[in-house]
Amino acid sequence: MKISQTQYIENQWSNISLTKGFEPAKAQLVLAFGSGHLVTDPELFGYIRGLYPAASIVSASTAGEIAGETVCDNSIVVTALELEATTIRCCSTNINEHGCSYSTGRHLMKELSSAGLSAIFIISDGNFINGSELASGFAENNPGKIPVTGGLAGDGPRFSHTFAGLDQLPGEGNVVAVGFYGTRIRVGHGSFSGWDEFGPERTITRSDKNTVYEIDDKLALDLYKEYLGPYKDELPGSALLFPLSLKEPGSGGLLVRTILSIDENEGSMRFAGNLPQGSKVRLMKGSFDRLIEGSSTAAKNTILCADEIGPELAILVSCVGRKLILQDRTDEEVQAVQQIFGEQTCLAGFYSYGEISPFNPASHCELHNQTMTITTFSEF
Repeated sequence: MKISQTQYIENQWSNISLTKGFEPAKAQLVLAFGSGHLVTDPELFGYIRGLYPAASIVSASTAGEIAGETVCDNSIVVTALELEATTIRCCSTNINEHGCSYSTGRHLMKELSSAGLSAIFIISDGNFINGSELASGFAENNPGKIPVTGGLAGDGPRFSHTFAGLDQLPGEGNVVAVGFYGTRIRVGHGSFSGWDEFGPERTITRSDKNTVYEIDDKLALDLYKEYLGPYKDELPGSALLFPLSLKEPGSGGLLVRTILSIDENEGSMRFAGNLPQGSKVRLMKGSFDRLIEGSSTAAKNTILCADEIGPELAILVSCVGRKLILQDRTDEEVQAVQQIFGEQTCLAGFYSYGEISPFNPASHCELHNQTMTITTFSEF
């Protein structure tokens, strides 16, 4: 695998890293992660297409871009891959063609399912797609439990318009999936939050997919406000600082769920992923050191999964909520990952509205919130 990474920032392009012998005309896959107004700029997209005429170009808007050990805003980070022993297939669709997120995921999984499939990486719209349902759709037709990872596009802290696209200007409602085929690619995955639970465990007593109406038979929003104290006046923005842990019946681990919006009249809360009735939840809070340590743990979990130290490429998908808490220390969670993998690993990625990864090897993918999720790639 040969990799080229460039960045457009402050109205100019610059080189970040380049593998010796990389030939732009031979690149098969380009990942372009950037600010929404930049990734939807026709001139900038045309420039990327001109550099990599034969590549599939996967684009996404972000809440921050990752390039090496640095986190940026208002830029585009372009990572081009020249695969030497692996083939790829990319497909995309729009939720409007399928009616729901579950059917969207199921459709894309069917499109990619064929002999030799080793891994799938997803880039999805972050506003119109229910990430939990999308992940479930991919899981339905995945009996071999091929690893499925990725993330939901972002829009900074605005939660207004998110974009994803394949080989054209990205748009709203799109989902792109990249299939990797062959026996000589090694793919690892890991995720970890670093958030701490507090307060009593409670039960979701009334919900509809990602909307929660009652917790312990009380209006969900009223109960949530009791714990926020002075932060309740800053809702829904302050909810990023206090996500919920989710334990589903029969589930193998804890998921983190972030609030997207609230309804004062109904006393309900809408989350970035589903919270089924009967699930157990607890409030969570974060600290700088625990979040950074969580990123390091995610990298270590990825190494255990792939049985490899120092992968060639690591794609990091972290949550906008983590970035809002870490602020000037955001670079540190990326640097913590680089310290685990080593300088030979190219880091790319973005801050998202949801992260997709299995809990463990040989398990189906799940939607995560407020989590550092890492996917690694190497050829051998």
